[in-house]
Amino acid sequence: MGDQTLKDRHETFMKAALGLAKKGLGKTSPNPAVGAVIVREDQIVALGFHREAGAPHAEVEALARLGSKARQGDTLYVTLEPCNHHGRTPPCTQAILEKGVRKVVVGMKDPNPRVKGGGCEYLSGQGVDVVTGVLEAECRRLNEWFVTFVTKGRPFVIAKTAMTLDGWTATSTGHSRWVTNERSREWVHRLRNQVDGILVGVGTVMADDPLLTTRLKKGMGRDPVRIIVDTDLNIPANARVLGHAHGSETLIAVSEDVPSRRFRRIERKGVSFLMCPKKNGRIDLKALMDKLGARSIVSVLLEGGATLMGGMIRDRLVDRFCIFKAPKILGGSDGKPMALGQGPSRMDQSITLKDIQIRRFGDDFLITGYPEY
Repeated sequence: MGDQTLKDRHETFMKAALGLAKKGLGKTSPNPAVGAVIVREDQIVALGFHREAGAPHAEVEALARLGSKARQGDTLYVTLEPCNHHGRTPPCTQAILEKGVRKVVVGMKDPNPRVKGGGCEYLSGQGVDVVTGVLEAECRRLNEWFVTFVTKGRPFVIAKTAMTLDGWTATSTGHSRWVTNERSREWVHRLRNQVDGILVGVGTVMADDPLLTTRLKKGMGRDPVRIIVDTDLNIPANARVLGHAHGSETLIAVSEDVPSRRFRRIERKGVSFLMCPKKNGRIDLKALMDKLGARSIVSVLLEGGATLMGGMIRDRLVDRFCIFKAPKILGGSDGKPMALGQGPSRMDQSITLKDIQIRRFGDDFLITGYPEY
């Protein structure tokens, strides 16, 4: 088989494994989403994906569906390097060896620096033919949240905003319902269904009184943790985000010097406080991200407001931008902007986005990109 033919074959089956891995997005945290297929004579004979934390890994599920021992020439394709350590489940490398698989094709190596004894190296040492780096960029993109979490110790942050064509997220009175159309808002709720947390400032809570829950058709959807940045603990006691009819936890990030009497008025089940240091009179956002990482919050959707958005951008804590542009024009100079605070004095000091994707939702456009810091 020629090199190009073999490369095409590997990529074809890795794409199948990637498709399976996507089924686990939003369900496996703090683990990565992983897919696996077992191929025999150019046919997929078994498949699996990681369904949730604590459940069998993708390779183990695929091997179990294979039934009998692997045959000569069977190949296991997996999007992420098989684990070689004991966690909630036994090492996948052992399951591979016990099943008799002698060839493994891997999308990307495990980025976790705390994992000792790489699975690929171990399998190679046991005589298994291991190929790595097949569709590696696609595999890394799929698990970009996990990569950031295990390498930086903080959640991957997605900044989402919606604005008019002339750049406003709300009118001068703060009215913003709705900038975008229903299709765009449904996409946002699907994203909420995948992330671990939603992050907003207390100003947004006071202005909009949002629920910050996931609302999909037929009542489907998982509610992420709701995270409120509230330096001086000014959140109203009757704010809807403090309710827990949907069972999601609310975390309030407050300054370490908030008087104890302020906590008593909103102490209730399901509400926790994150005591954070201050920086320039406000919550130190880098410290907050570290605290969220310590709670195994892998991904966060930043939804505003403008002060928090500006702070997160200036601290270079945003990993991906999702910006909706709606075909509306306020036509004034007094609307609410996407971000507040001190910006650069020169255009060449602005943040450039790369890997841009543009999607259309009816008449709305979604621009997605990654900042080059």
